[in-house]
Amino acid sequence: MSQHLLLPLAILAISPILGAFQDSALSPTQEEPEDLDKEAGRDCGRPEPSGRIMGGSDAQPGAWPWQVSLHRGGGHMCGGALIAPSWVLSAAHCFVTNGTLEPAAEWSVVLGVHSQDGPLDGAHVRAVAAILVPDNYSSVDRGADVALLRLASPARLGPAVRPVCLPRASHRFAHGTACWATGWGDIQETDPLPVPWVLQEVKLRLLGEAACQCLYSRPGPFNLTFQLLPGMLCAGYPEGRRDTCQGDSGGPLVCKEGGRWFQAGITSFGFGCGRRNRPGVFTAVASYEAWIREQVLGSEPGPAFPTQSPQPQSGLPEPTDENCTIALPECGKAPRPGAWPWEAQVVVPGSRPCYGALVSESWVLAPASCFPSLISSDRAPRDLDAWRVLLPSRPRAEQVARLVPHENASWDDASNLALLQLRAPVNLSAAPRPVCLPHLEHYFLPGSRCRLARWGRGEPAPGASSLLEAELLGTWWCHCLYGSQGASVPPPGVPPQALCPAYQEEEVEGRCWNYSHWSLLCREEGTWFLAGIRDFPSDCLRPRAFYPLQTHGSWISHVTRGAYLEDQLAWDWGPEGEETETQTCPPYTEHGACGLRPEPAPMGVLWPWLAEVHIAGEQVCTGILVGPDWVLAATHCVLRPGSTTVPYIEVYLGRAGASPIPQSRQVSRLVTSIHLPRHLGLRPPLALLELSSRVEPSPSALPICLHPGGTPLGASCWVLGWKDPQDRVPVAAAVSILTPRLCHCLYQGILPPGTLCVQYAEGQEDRCEVTSAPPLLCQTEGGSWVLVGMAIRGSQELFAAISPEETWISQTVGEAHFLTPSGFPHWLPEGGDLCPPDLASASGSPRAALFLLLLISLTQG
Repeated sequence: MSQHLLLPLAILAISPILGAFQDSALSPTQEEPEDLDKEAGRDCGRPEPSGRIMGGSDAQPGAWPWQVSLHRGGGHMCGGALIAPSWVLSAAHCFVTNGTLEPAAEWSVVLGVHSQDGPLDGAHVRAVAAILVPDNYSSVDRGADVALLRLASPARLGPAVRPVCLPRASHRFAHGTACWATGWGDIQETDPLPVPWVLQEVKLRLLGEAACQCLYSRPGPFNLTFQLLPGMLCAGYPEGRRDTCQGDSGGPLVCKEGGRWFQAGITSFGFGCGRRNRPGVFTAVASYEAWIREQVLGSEPGPAFPTQSPQPQSGLPEPTDENCTIALPECGKAPRPGAWPWEAQVVVPGSRPCYGALVSESWVLAPASCFPSLISSDRAPRDLDAWRVLLPSRPRAEQVARLVPHENASWDDASNLALLQLRAPVNLSAAPRPVCLPHLEHYFLPGSRCRLARWGRGEPAPGASSLLEAELLGTWWCHCLYGSQGASVPPPGVPPQALCPAYQEEEVEGRCWNYSHWSLLCREEGTWFLAGIRDFPSDCLRPRAFYPLQTHGSWISHVTRGAYLEDQLAWDWGPEGEETETQTCPPYTEHGACGLRPEPAPMGVLWPWLAEVHIAGEQVCTGILVGPDWVLAATHCVLRPGSTTVPYIEVYLGRAGASPIPQSRQVSRLVTSIHLPRHLGLRPPLALLELSSRVEPSPSALPICLHPGGTPLGASCWVLGWKDPQDRVPVAAAVSILTPRLCHCLYQGILPPGTLCVQYAEGQEDRCEVTSAPPLLCQTEGGSWVLVGMAIRGSQELFAAISPEETWISQTVGEAHFLTPSGFPHWLPEGGDLCPPDLASASGSPRAALFLLLLISLTQG
């Protein structure tokens, strides 16, 4: 409940006193005893001297005697600070849920507690008589995150229970001052404080308002920035790794002045825990002197507000927005793509080397499948002493001290991971360097520049280095091409089911990638992230989908306590941003996805099944990809009248004229043969072109769907072609398909069977030229695009229907994407064959006849 971060769309902060073990500065328990110049009834902020522990993160008993634990439902929920025998100061968000203040009777205060495991020796509990929060409190990001708890009976003061001093409204803490935060919260995000739950302490430095605002003015998770408000203060470090976290809310941030400890802040919220350039945000206690005095009026003794001793101006110069220092990542830096300073080879006697990645000073991440005995027996290998890890620029091999498999590694390919701890940490000031890891909410932007890197046991890349280059597809494309039918597409910030690269170059024929296993590295602002893993290729192609690594960040962080998880660095979402509404994938066929086009998509930009069919370098026709290696086109456009020879034909997908279409890559194939249906005495209107090799599904080239029952019920239809046959920029003209009776009557029965007639929407008639034989497409209510017909020679309104040739297409194209029939055909059966007699007078003008026919049908209906 006590969340360290409550900003909309921001990341929940979930770690206690993060990184205290990294700070070797003296805590109060390590300082020399001081003379206690006690003030009668006003002795605050003076812990009893006690022994010391070097290099630990645990606080000493009695070091912070004002720290209290707020319990609800029998467990620790928030922290607080004793400010008077009957009063505790905490954070409002601990007690307000959906705008309602929780009952005081449900809370209790534990004082003098050090370890929350087992008997609370020397501690005592007090009931809460009242909880007070400011009237203007609504949420943590709007300020006033302060609360007062009145105890049902005064605390029993002693060495382990003493109040802290409060600063006056005029009190100023110099920025750069070293202060201390305490609490029992998580030790890092989603990683609870382990038993015996000993009070933690961490030293944080106060940041000036300008410095803090400068850091929070840079985009963070979800491109968010944050406006620091009056009554807030920041403490932490630009480089992060030390912070308060989930469960520390309401606890004190104290600074020592003149031999006394003053409570400067109340732990309020943050963007994650210990993240780079995201210091913790605290409620500034000095700003609430008047409110605190008003609430405790009449209490004796009340809180102490000692006068601030004169302080030398020892704080650091306050930076401005123009010159504040932004901490850069310490991971993911490579001299050039392909030269990976984190590449690790795990050498096990008797086995081929296993490739992994260095993720911290002491840990290597690798596939668990490299160690099959580990997965089959669930026991650590006995011969770890003989294992070695080879790292770049290291003259000697590293020894392995420990092997930790993922708990799901034995049955879940997406969790095929293991961590190997090195016997001695490596020096990261020189090579090697660790790779950056993504947080759970990390969103790799479509178009991100990525590379394949060796992973697990496999052969080197079977070709040029450029074959390892890739760009990420958008989440919608990835999920709908390779995900599950009808499932919701994860929006940005929700971990995707897969990451899908689109490669810079097509597959090289004759080269098989079957024995090459890869990880996916993606770059953001010059920093490389380990984005995905894939250890079991299913064919000879480069991997089309990778398991995302961000779902395993918390496990890696929990085991290593030092892996380099980094926030997203790139936020260029483009001029229109990224869709965040819930989207679903259209239905699949038995051969996979077809007819996919993201919505909304600019009309005439991305039609992945639209092909340019170049005949003998002279004519260009429209074609439609109907299978991985088949294109359907109008016979009259690809074959000369009376000719029986197959001309030289090239097919291009994913381009508009001479240019590739945005979001896609040009694909080209030769046509090896032309197949025609066996109609006797009639030149068939449709031809199937067999391609020289398969086209892998992608936003550049994806087969369209076919519907076995004619035009699907409720579909919206379009003629798709080019307005100008020279530039060939795709355009779509909206049409309505006429019923067979209207079509038959309009053309006086002279049409061949299976001919469709269309009526263009107003102003759409001249959008597509007809010499290239454009197709007739419809979008089903389920979202799939289906091919309905191909244009008949010389006509804008007449199309050869696809459905009569269903058997021929399905027999010729082994992987034709026929949808499962749903509902009824577009047209219902009509009675009678007679056409209205008035139509004869208009037969010379098809458009006039069509208008008259529609008018007659409406009056007779």
